[in-house]
Amino acid sequence: METVKRIIKKLFCLPPRWTALAALFGYGFVIAVAVFDVQNPVLRYASYLASAYALMVTCTGLPYLKLAAERVRDALRRHPLMKKFRSTTVGERFMTDARFRAGVSLYQGFFVNLLYIVMKLVSGVVYRSAWFIALAVYYILLAVMRFLLVRRLNVQDEAAELRRYRLCGIMLLFMNQALTGIVVFMVHQNRGFAYPGLLIYAMAAYSFYAVTVAVINVVKTRRHNSPILSAAKAINLVAALVSILALTTAMLAQFGGEDDMVFRRTMTGAVGGGVCTIVIGMAVYMICRANISLKKQEDRNGREE
Repeated sequence: METVKRIIKKLFCLPPRWTALAALFGYGFVIAVAVFDVQNPVLRYASYLASAYALMVTCTGLPYLKLAAERVRDALRRHPLMKKFRSTTVGERFMTDARFRAGVSLYQGFFVNLLYIVMKLVSGVVYRSAWFIALAVYYILLAVMRFLLVRRLNVQDEAAELRRYRLCGIMLLFMNQALTGIVVFMVHQNRGFAYPGLLIYAMAAYSFYAVTVAVINVVKTRRHNSPILSAAKAINLVAALVSILALTTAMLAQFGGEDDMVFRRTMTGAVGGGVCTIVIGMAVYMICRANISLKKQEDRNGREE
């Protein structure tokens, strides 16, 4: 048994350098096979195995990745440019004030969201895709919610923040009905989004990056105890999940065959249903949390009077 454990450890728990090389090779292999549309079954199955192995060593190498990130962060803090940045008023506030830093991130996400909307609208017009336009409209509504949060960012009023937090939850709840309708229509018509050429790989990278960053930010924002920031990060997570849904339908359309209709419908329904369920859960949680907090605040104010 100990021999088996040692073999497994040597195969899947690699040093940082070999972990990076194995991950780059595995992911690069499967991307190359997809990009060049390799039809050789041996190479295709080998690419699947290589990507699976790359995913395993990436997961086991996460502790090394965290350690490397901490070393890079420490090195950046000691860099002369960083010291010069911290010598300024804005730089020092950015490095020490978590709320200010989160606010900068909120503004940045707002403008990135606007660029994403423009890209979707242009793609919808150029490629005559109603799906892209529908997705752009959904992201426009998310941008409106971000704008409402940006306006309340510097207002130090807990009750006002909670009411705006609840409003975002209510808006998400109603918007989810439209998203559910889109998913039902996609499943019924067995259609979805389509990214031409190599654009699908760029969107795949963006989608996975957006989901990873959104989940990390949702966890980190809980420490700030700010309803406005929590709502902003929840919106980012919703946007990332919707992009995953669009990517899933696009990949099924591009890489699936004509005989995979049932599989495509099943996967579209499963992923779409999962996204809608998560969004409903987030919306209900935001509404209930805001109502409970506002009720406690009213009771506390009543006792003080």
